[in-house]
Amino acid sequence: MASAAATAMAASPPRAEALSLLRSLLRTASKFNDYNVREYIKRRSLDAFRENKSLSDPSSLASAFSDGKAQLEVAKSQAVVYSLYAPKVKSIMEIKKL
Repeated sequence: MASAAATAMAASPPRAEALSLLRSLLRTASKFNDYNVREYIKRRSLDAFRENKSLSDPSSLASAFSDGKAQLEVAKSQAVVYSLYAPKVKSIMEIKKL
């Protein structure tokens, strides 16, 4: 019984779940008002997925997936904090030219 549970935990997540995690990270990044923070989270999320794209070991995949889920939870909580305390002034990158 214990080996079946260990095998289930070591199983790699399906591709659809990994893509769903990436979309959730990008969606959460878009909730940040600050341009620099928003773009950093987008870039870091995409870079991490590209970096882990070549993983083939099921335990490494499961570990990377759980790390991604943990990062998503951190990003969600930080989005709330940033929305409460972020300055309301737009970045120069967000100001449209007239």
